[in-house]
Amino acid sequence: MWRSRRRGGAGTGALWLPRGVLMVCLLIGLPCCRGFLPNFWSRVLTLSWDSHTHQYITEQAILNVTVETLASTSTQRHHRAPLDKTGLGRAFWRAVGEVVRSNAAMDFLSSTRSDPVYHFDSEDVEGATMMLRQFWAQTLLSVRAKDYQGARHSLGQLFHSLQDFYSHSNWVELGQDSAYLHLLQPSEPAFPVANKDTPTCMECFSVTCRDNLLPRLSQANQQTLLLTTGYFSTDPPKPEGKCSHGGILDSSRHKGAKGGINKDSTSPLFSPHHYLHAEAAMLATEASLGVLRDLRDNVGQSSFLRLFGVRQSPALVFVMDTTGSMFEEITAARLRALSIIKSRANTPGQLGTFLLVPFHDPGVGPVFETEDPDKFMLYMEDLMALGGGDEPEMCLSAIQLALTHSPPLSEIFVFTDASPKDAHLYNAVKALTLEKQCKVTFLVTEDPSHTVKGRERRKRRRKRETLSPDRFSLYSSLSSISGGMTVFTTNSDIQRVSAIVEDNIAVDKVTLLHVESDSSSVSSYSFRMDSAVKTVTLHLTGKLKQCILSSPSGSRQSLLSEQGPLAKLEHFAGLYRISLLTPIEPGLWDISARADGHLSFNVIGGSNLDFLYYFATIANDTHPGLARVDGSPIAGVPMFIVLIVIGLAPNEQASFSHVTLLGANGKSLQQVSLNSSSASGEELVGRMDSVPMTPFCVRLSGQDGSGNSLERLSSEMIQPTHVQIQVLSVPRLVPGHSTMVQFDVHNHGPARLFNLSANDDRQYLHQRGPHSFPVAERGTLRGQVDLHTAAEAEAGEAVTLTLTVRALDSPDSNYAVVHLTVVPPDPDTSPPSCSTMRLEESCPLHCQGSHWSASLAVTDRGRSGLASLQLSQGGGTLTLLRSPAPRHRDSLGAPRSSSGELQDDKDGLLHGDGHSLEQGDPPFSVTEWVGRRGRGGGEGLSQPLWVRYNSSCCSPQAEILVWDGAGNVRRCRLTSNQKRGLKDKNTETKYEPKLMCH
Repeated sequence: MWRSRRRGGAGTGALWLPRGVLMVCLLIGLPCCRGFLPNFWSRVLTLSWDSHTHQYITEQAILNVTVETLASTSTQRHHRAPLDKTGLGRAFWRAVGEVVRSNAAMDFLSSTRSDPVYHFDSEDVEGATMMLRQFWAQTLLSVRAKDYQGARHSLGQLFHSLQDFYSHSNWVELGQDSAYLHLLQPSEPAFPVANKDTPTCMECFSVTCRDNLLPRLSQANQQTLLLTTGYFSTDPPKPEGKCSHGGILDSSRHKGAKGGINKDSTSPLFSPHHYLHAEAAMLATEASLGVLRDLRDNVGQSSFLRLFGVRQSPALVFVMDTTGSMFEEITAARLRALSIIKSRANTPGQLGTFLLVPFHDPGVGPVFETEDPDKFMLYMEDLMALGGGDEPEMCLSAIQLALTHSPPLSEIFVFTDASPKDAHLYNAVKALTLEKQCKVTFLVTEDPSHTVKGRERRKRRRKRETLSPDRFSLYSSLSSISGGMTVFTTNSDIQRVSAIVEDNIAVDKVTLLHVESDSSSVSSYSFRMDSAVKTVTLHLTGKLKQCILSSPSGSRQSLLSEQGPLAKLEHFAGLYRISLLTPIEPGLWDISARADGHLSFNVIGGSNLDFLYYFATIANDTHPGLARVDGSPIAGVPMFIVLIVIGLAPNEQASFSHVTLLGANGKSLQQVSLNSSSASGEELVGRMDSVPMTPFCVRLSGQDGSGNSLERLSSEMIQPTHVQIQVLSVPRLVPGHSTMVQFDVHNHGPARLFNLSANDDRQYLHQRGPHSFPVAERGTLRGQVDLHTAAEAEAGEAVTLTLTVRALDSPDSNYAVVHLTVVPPDPDTSPPSCSTMRLEESCPLHCQGSHWSASLAVTDRGRSGLASLQLSQGGGTLTLLRSPAPRHRDSLGAPRSSSGELQDDKDGLLHGDGHSLEQGDPPFSVTEWVGRRGRGGGEGLSQPLWVRYNSSCCSPQAEILVWDGAGNVRRCRLTSNQKRGLKDKNTETKYEPKLMCH
């Protein structure tokens, strides 16, 4: 279904305005924010410099729990790891950025920004709570399915709604000083919500509203307290006497009761309860920390760290042609993988993901993915070069499969000697490459002229057919756009050429130069060395006629000779590999070269210091802030570039002044000055007056603390365009059901025809296209694609949908990548339960030397089964027990005496070889424990699990946390009550354990 609408103006630019002008613009044109301000730029727009934003709260929570988790794992391994944020890695900050982006998008997307259910607005607390729990369940599903990108998306949504609760409700005004646990834990006590016909606010006639809540809705009242949240604008309409969200641009504030209660910022113009902003932010932070700790406890520390890419080595991703002519290539990849695995064996941190996608014609896959290097090598050993042999092969299909399974920022290496048969997938593959910021490098071996066993089929076919000289152009284009390389080599040299794999997936690798040239004359290029760079390797492809390397002090060396004062040269068929000799002189290095045909340079160095960036525009809808631009930026319009510098040690100082936009040939297209977003330098922000019309990459420039120059390059080529595709909704997929994804296509050029193609990795799409349609000059067309989820799809399954739009009369194109998750049709929302076996122990009046105990039966009535337990409070020991003997059991299986009383397990039938837990231990996986005891993985998890708690009488309380597989949690609180003799103080005191489950 399509419909067109006219839109005037480009609507994407924004002015870099002084504060006074900004305030005028805000007063007359910008709508108000709802919820904590979205990101750092919101504080600029609202002049509330000390406000806590969604971005700040989310980043700090993730950073704190990550460092806390690393400290725990470091203690368990008996060594101390550095606990500052410097060594968390580029993948960590990319992952945090994805969560923050998803959080902020709730304020910017048309499908979520005005819906009360996403923001705890308009007293829809029940609906918002249900949505919050759906986000939680989806996050758990995705992490367990290792769909970490999908998990980060739903986690960001969860954070946004959860944080909004404390800003939009009267929770703070009720005097609550801790997080509202019921929001994500149904078993915790719930506060009643004011009815629709119950007035909640009094009139307020100033920008600051104090004591405008009615008594039952503030801590001034000592009776039953009621929850309420503010109404915003006119949808839904605010009933008389209800509280407004408030702020100068909330139209509902004029309707009785006038005023508002939001605590979004420290500005009274935007937040009537601005004086409570710090308290709301503190509780939102506490709640966010709680979510992360619960998530870690549910999925385990290892999966939690993988979710955020903490200290993770770059993924090793091979796309391998397995036709009969590829024996040498497979052998080279196998030996290179072994070398990489050995080099990582003693490296701190996680070894990373190992992934291989085989292909031939017509078969592609299956994907082999593991985090176990030994399993990967076993798979590589079994890989055989068999069959096939005819040009072309299904190479792009295999790359697409690799991209959907690879972590962002991966380096993908393609081994083949055939051109692509599936060229129609090029745009979809390019979209995935750019969206994930993955680099694709092709190692292409063409058949030699002599006859070799196993190549006859392909050789004879080449004799019969005329093959196009540019049949590999799509490979060259994809590697150029992604920042990789295409190396044409021979079978005899492939083993040595594959050293490029090891160079490019080294930990802490940064790019210093990446250029390509087709000039036949001498070309000169430069790259800058600084003290943070420890090693430098140059990769050059092409037929060099001349190549001179010059150091900052003027020393020179020809790179056509192996010996020299500056570098060591290795020359293979199709590749020059050059290593600068240490110590490397800091300063500006020059390369002048002339080649016969295409020439490409890639200079990489070993350093922690790097940067991430994105493009953004000022959002001028319901929430002020910088909205990230999805896909390629629009050419010829103003736009912001936002950068975050990573890897700078706490004791290091550096300043960054500008970025330079470089064309593919390394020439400067535009220089953009940078300003820090705050005194602490959270982000660097630059404004482009006009996005270049041609492809470009980004180079960051600055100085270290000693005044020496610094430069870093992000080598992917940005493709400016005049068309944009914006996804409006990201639905959940339910097995056996159909759903739709809506989107808008914005034409920033003249009226013309476009093609739209859709592709997904599960074959759920009804139609893939291409579909042709006209869009008016500067017009917008709305459309949708329909997906039908297979009935047998498993909960947690990830689906990657790629939408690409292309103009028929120009190179203009753009893309959108949507990450979807399959959820169960009837999710498990029932938490586990605890039932007590009352065991009394005698204790003297003085607690020293005496003990009390309690035994519990823990069960899960839902479908998920028990997952894990933790002793969260208490000075005793919690022991997991074996099932009791079959004699004299009650309905729960508890042993009883012949008289029917519960009895202790004196003969040890309950104890067996049980596992013990103490306070401070991480959650213990029940699934693993049951599996080790031969009960068949999850088969026994629906049966009662017996636990016993033993403690000193001096520690009379305990709390046990029990999780099921769906993430529902039960808090089982044990309390030992003292029964005192009234007269004789020396009489023994008994403690009777009592259980309270919440």
